[in-house]
Order: sequence, then C-alpha cells, then structure tokens
Amino acid sequence: MYSSIAQANEAIIERIKAARPHWVAVRPAKDAVAELASGRKLLHAGPPIAWEEMTGPMRGACIGASLFEGWAASEEEAVRMLEQGEVAFIPCHHVGAVGPMGGITSASMPVLVVRDVVHGNSSCCNLNEGIGKVMRFGAYGDDVQKRLRWMRDVLAPVLQEALSRMENGVDLTALMAQAITMGDEFHQRNIAASSLLLRTLSPVIAGLDRPKAEIIDVLQFLSVTDQFFLNLAMAYSKAVMDAAAEIKAGSVVTAMTRNGRDFGIRVSGTGDRWFTAPVNTPQGLFFTGYSQADANPDIGDSAITETLGIGGAAMIAAPGVTRFVGAGGMGAALETSEEMAEIYLSSNPLFQIPSWDFRGACLGLDIRRVVETGITPLINTGIAHREAGIGQVGAGTVRAPLLCFEKALEALAEYPMISLAQHQRLRTYCKITIIQRF
Repeated sequence: MYSSIAQANEAIIERIKAARPHWVAVRPAKDAVAELASGRKLLHAGPPIAWEEMTGPMRGACIGASLFEGWAASEEEAVRMLEQGEVAFIPCHHVGAVGPMGGITSASMPVLVVRDVVHGNSSCCNLNEGIGKVMRFGAYGDDVQKRLRWMRDVLAPVLQEALSRMENGVDLTALMAQAITMGDEFHQRNIAASSLLLRTLSPVIAGLDRPKAEIIDVLQFLSVTDQFFLNLAMAYSKAVMDAAAEIKAGSVVTAMTRNGRDFGIRVSGTGDRWFTAPVNTPQGLFFTGYSQADANPDIGDSAITETLGIGGAAMIAAPGVTRFVGAGGMGAALETSEEMAEIYLSSNPLFQIPSWDFRGACLGLDIRRVVETGITPLINTGIAHREAGIGQVGAGTVRAPLLCFEKALEALAEYPMISLAQHQRLRTYCKITIIQRF
C-alpha cells in the first residue's frame, strides 16, 4: 500500500519511463487473443456496447468483418445475424488490444503484436488499411474486402517473416524518439515514423525468398500508407499504459477510449472499472462534399496515444497537423501543448520535442488536475461519416467529457489503495473541487 497518491503516481511515472515496447510479430487475431479462438466474436473500440447502441461506422465495420469471416454471404444476411445476437462483442481493452475508429477485429484478421521487453506484457492492434474507403471508418464493400484479404494473405506473412529475422523485432521507442523530432505526434501525423519503419524493414523484406510481385506490392503499400505507424503507436501506448496499470493505486489515467456513444476512462487506483459519459462530436475540416452535419460522434481506441501523452497533447511536435484538423497554426499548437501540460504530472525524456525547446512530451494524465482546472484532454482524430458504408469524411479534434474524470475522482476516494488519512483528505478534496467548479 502506498502512503499517498503522490507516492503511487511517482511509481507509475517511473514504470512508464522504464517501458520498452518492441514490435515482435504479426499474427492472426485468434492466435494473439484467446477469446477469439472459438465462436463468432468481434473486438470493438471503446467501453462495452451492444449492437443496437452502435453508430453507423461501427455497424458498418461489423458487417464488413462478418463478410470477411464468411459468416454471412450478403449485407442483409450479416445485419440479420448481428441483430439476432449471433455475434458476441468484446471491448479491445478487455483483452490487451486496441483498434482505431470502430476497432472491429475478427479472428482471421492479422494483428501487430507488441511486447514490453522490460515488464513482459504484450498488446496488439489490427493493421492499418491505408486511406480511402476502409473498414475502420465503416466501409465494407468489395474493394474493402479485397484489401483485407490481401493484408491477410500477403502483407501479414511478409511482415511476420521479416520480423522473425530481426532479433527482438523493432525497437519502437528508439524509432519514435527520432520521429517526434521530425514532426510526428503519433496520432494524426505518422509520416516520419512510417518512413523510418519502411527504412528499417525494406532491406529485410527485399531479402526474403518470396515472389517478387509480393515484395513489390508490400513495399509499395508501406511507402504510400502514411498512417501505417498509427496502429503501432496505439499498441505501443497500450503496452506502456497496461504496465503502468499494474500499480493499483494513484490517480493516473491508464486508458481513454470511445465507442461512438460513450467516452470511457480507466484510472490506476480504480483498476479495470470504466467511468463513462456521452461522447462529443469532433470539429474539423471536411473532404469536399461533406460537412459537420455528416460527422459521427467521437469513436475509437486511438485516444490511448493521448493517454500516454502524445497525440493531441504533443501538438507542438507537429504544428502542421493543426491546419489539417482545422485548429490553427504554430501558435495554436504551442497553446494546446502548454494547456495539456497543466493536466499531466511529468514529461517523457524519451520523446523530446525540438519546437518546444526540447521539453519531453506530456506524461501522466492526472484526474485530479483535470477536475481542478476544468481542462480536458484534447484528442486528434479522423472523422467518420455517421452512416455505415461511407467511411472517412474529414479530420479534426475533440475534447474528452469532464464528467468521466469527475466520476473517477469521486470513486477513487472509496478505493482502499492508500492510507485512511489520505482517503479522508481525498474525499474532502473531491467535494470542495467539484463544488468550486459550479
């Protein structure tokens, strides 16, 4: 038992700083997640949710996964099966996984496997499909199915064979430490990290004893998929925060996620319990022909990057992103990161940001600071169309709802992870802080 929340938080911060996740494998999801090994089950982003509560993009991805697995031969058959409860749904976070946007992952889909070589825990995430109409944004047509089959039958085996020839896989910390100095924040912008990854993998891939056409296709795909590294950044952040969550005390957020209906957080001192509130809808820039009226409410596990302290919290590392998401320019990027620094406890010496005078990225999101200041985490995000089958229509930013953090802070005062005196002080703090805000 820790004598104070501060002492627990210090231990969490040190555990985060010590983590060293490596990308070690690409496997079928059923081999990486035991829960997918039998029956009709789908992983999804966000806190728990039922089919009838899902918004369009997640429903579209469920239809796409049902077609991909061969559970249904048509859209109509897939919808009927899903409506009748023939498919079970599991939050990615419940099984050591994460998934962007809808997060829908089925047994035969390949996943990236990341292992923290210091703490021994692993995490996984599905592979980035590229841009255009993709399943993570709710599209499920023939072109989406064709790409998914190619990823399963060609891309995944090539990547796995390449990783098997690399001792300890790819050191993601070292790669990300470089990429953040080159303009990435690892949520909306991953161009540098994806390029560095391609530079690392391409000599190994080129030397594989596989058909030349496969090698060319894989290298071409990696060369044009600027956001390929996003899924690795998510798995990286999940592995780090899961290691931090082993300390069952303190006030540090260990997960933030959204399912299109609810925004949910987990906190170190309250274990696996979810604290939820209705999600907000992203604001941003839209592709030609679309507008704010088309935007789906916030969705996806990718806020695990902001949980770690990158993504929107590291906007100053990637000021070019602010224009892409409609949030201003260099001044806005600096203002955002300075504001976010008020609600995080520390900085990450591994991810130093040149445009922030080499300060480290934020680290240790504290529910107490969020509630006390009223500042909520800013999240960089893609924007999905609210209807199934259409896909991405823009990009923007969104704020986490304050209510999640208020609920978590009130609950933390009831958990026996710190001394009795600390409990009394925390309960008093909760009452005073929340009353003062109103």
